[in-house]
Amino acid sequence: MKFFSLNKKKYATLTVKENKSENKKVEEKEEKIIKKIKITGLWEKCPECHEIVYKNDIEQNLQKCPHCDYYFSMNAKERIALLIDENTFQEMDKDLISENPLDFPGYTEKYEVAVEKTGMLEGAVAGIGDIFGIKVSIAVMDFDFLGGSMGSVVGEKITRAIERGIEFKIPVVVVSSSGGARMHEGILSLMQMAKTSAALERLREVGVPFVSIPVNPTTGGVTASFAMLGDIIMTEPDALIGFAGQRVIEQTIKQKLPNGFQRSEFLQECGMVDVITKREDMKRTLHKILDNII
Repeated sequence: MKFFSLNKKKYATLTVKENKSENKKVEEKEEKIIKKIKITGLWEKCPECHEIVYKNDIEQNLQKCPHCDYYFSMNAKERIALLIDENTFQEMDKDLISENPLDFPGYTEKYEVAVEKTGMLEGAVAGIGDIFGIKVSIAVMDFDFLGGSMGSVVGEKITRAIERGIEFKIPVVVVSSSGGARMHEGILSLMQMAKTSAALERLREVGVPFVSIPVNPTTGGVTASFAMLGDIIMTEPDALIGFAGQRVIEQTIKQKLPNGFQRSEFLQECGMVDVITKREDMKRTLHKILDNII
């Protein structure tokens, strides 16, 4: 019975010598690949037609769905590349950064995450560039950075862009995409509405044109200030532009509002938007406008 002792193995085992260094390299390589896939992503589901689309196809199509022309959002750098002549853009005020003056809980951490996510120090890019040879002062907001919210630095960048228009007597173009004022900064963020509006009044007094381009979405304090103060207001099809949300307004006035009443087509019918242009035609349309008013 000793043959069947519990101490004796009833099966044969093979010992394979592992090369731990090689396995570690393979594991690290696989981990990098997985991380890269998670970060970049290869596919995007269109919220309009529900097609699964290769991301590269969207990027090559000016961030539009190749099946239904749905407009995905563009970041600030993509928007500048769309509107400004190649190798003419000079970025200004890029070292301005936000602080946490009110010690708002979690604001510093959220700000750091946004910086890491977007590679930007703030939610707007401003500078000087050419649009088919016409020099302009331009500022572009980026919705990927804390929802494009306007804090002290964003307001300052837009104000300085307007002031460069005054100084150099060149048209000012601002592309807005924002959820409104950055409430982490309290009254300081709300004061940017007054500051940008006052700067635009000085621009008007010297006779320099301002073209505002609110794109999807532009809401809150940005809509209530500089975004709707343009000499010309142009936008893209089906862009959401408003102050408060539809449900909030309905609950306040106790009335049912029509569908799409904050979309660019409805706003154009009501005279709040002058021009609606396709994304691929925006630069040419903007140049035509500037060429006729300067």
